Amino acid sequence: MSFKIHVIDVKNQLQNYIWLLEHTQTHDVIVIDPTEAHLVIDYCQENQLNLCQIWLTHWHKDHVGGVPTLIAEKNIPVYGPRDELSHLPFITHPLQHDDHFEFHHLNIEIIAVPGHTLGHIVYFIDELDCVFCGDTLFAMGCGRMFEGTPEQFYHSLNRLAALPPRTEVYCTHEYTLSNAEFALHIEPDNLALQQRTEKVRQLRAQGQITLPTTIALELETNPFLRVDSAEEFARIRAMKDNF
Repeated sequence: MSFKIHVIDVKNQLQNYIWLLEHTQTHDVIVIDPTEAHLVIDYCQENQLNLCQIWLTHWHKDHVGGVPTLIAEKNIPVYGPRDELSHLPFITHPLQHDDHFEFHHLNIEIIAVPGHTLGHIVYFIDELDCVFCGDTLFAMGCGRMFEGTPEQFYHSLNRLAALPPRTEVYCTHEYTLSNAEFALHIEPDNLALQQRTEKVRQLRAQGQITLPTTIALELETNPFLRVDSAEEFARIRAMKDNF
């Protein structure tokens, strides 16, 4: 079986990306966190993809805005966090930590990562060495702490840091350059971070995407994965909020 990951650049103010996971033999495709329906519909038509599942990581509008229109077009199952059903009544398959489901015999594992929102989940696919992580982990950064506590967020990031180092991380925003600048502020002597920041600057100067990243790369260069306590996490998260 072969699978392919596609990306749609939303080109909005929040610099969202919409990820799609295609089963290449059938052209069945999943869309993850569809910001805008028309972008997904147009992309699927242009690439002859059959949209058959929607996966949601959390309830924020820039991640779910396209869902009502997509499910009005046809009856598509919507997977998402059980703990956010009050925000997301269109979820048909509520999910919680350690749940598993399949897409063309591919095993999908759910990991709960409260912090950015209380019900935030991510989709880990060991067979493809990838995780779709919404707004919990970013390249050299992490999401804002809107609903959770520092303890929750710190624990959530540790769960992701414990994934296999080769795991590719598909986060949902192009925040890499600003994250890199803050990371350098925290760890100015980190050589791996210096080198990575230079590469990111070059990619962004050419208008290119900086994702996916990997768990291994984040462990080397992401200050939020390199803290030793929830207190230290809270301190640098507060610094980033005001950076």
